[in-house]
Amino acid sequence: QVQLVESGGALVQAGGSLRLSCAITGGTFRSYTSAWFRQAPGQEREFVAAFRRNNANPYYVESVKGRFTISRDNAKSTMFLQMNSLKPEDTAVYYCAADSSIILSSLRNSHEYDYWGQGTQVTVSS
Repeated sequence: QVQLVESGGALVQAGGSLRLSCAITGGTFRSYTSAWFRQAPGQEREFVAAFRRNNANPYYVESVKGRFTISRDNAKSTMFLQMNSLKPEDTAVYYCAADSSIILSSLRNSHEYDYWGQGTQVTVSS
């Protein structure tokens, strides 16, 4: 069974950087569409970034383009989210997710993902 574990969340000042990690067991990221989502208090879970399992090109939500970078190290079974120029509005619990068969048009829909990590808290102070 596939399991995902996130780490790397922290308290950081605006303008700072963090690198989140998501380790997969029971599978490889090459076999799954993999993504980062985030959820702020009182808000819906929001798509952040993703890789398709059959396409190395990443996808990003508009608000993080140019600041965040998603990457994968398949040898280490780990996905990363490098977050630079952090803003207070980036504050949220960040989740990694994976699914074996998501079509491109559904990539941003959290309901389409079967596997989720436990979440890691990112807090950006102003």
